[in-house]
Amino acid sequence: MTADEAAIRELIAAWMRASAAGDLDTVLGLVTDDVVFMVPGAEPFGKEMFAAAAATMKSANLEGTSEVRELQVLGDWAFARSFVRVAVTPPGREPVRRAGWVLSILRKGADGRWRIARDANLLSRV
Repeated sequence: MTADEAAIRELIAAWMRASAAGDLDTVLGLVTDDVVFMVPGAEPFGKEMFAAAAATMKSANLEGTSEVRELQVLGDWAFARSFVRVAVTPPGREPVRRAGWVLSILRKGADGRWRIARDANLLSRV
């Protein structure tokens, strides 16, 4: 495994840890300023809309796993195909479980850090 591959795998793991901890600042630091998120049934959206949506879920408990199934590094760009399972439990409610594929396109910045630039989340309820 190359240093870039290890850094990207750690970024994905850090995303899962920060999401579970409700640490939105860390999550936002893992994406580019021009990030585009895509989810089924919605128009693509950027960092600001993601942050607003995530802030509404701050009191929910999130547990999840992400298994990277494919990772390719192509210079300063890379893509990762992962299978993700999450359970989100809003206060006083039953958990909502989702699972499915995520395709992330990453870009290495001038600072040498990898960040998610595009993310297609295909999770559905299970």
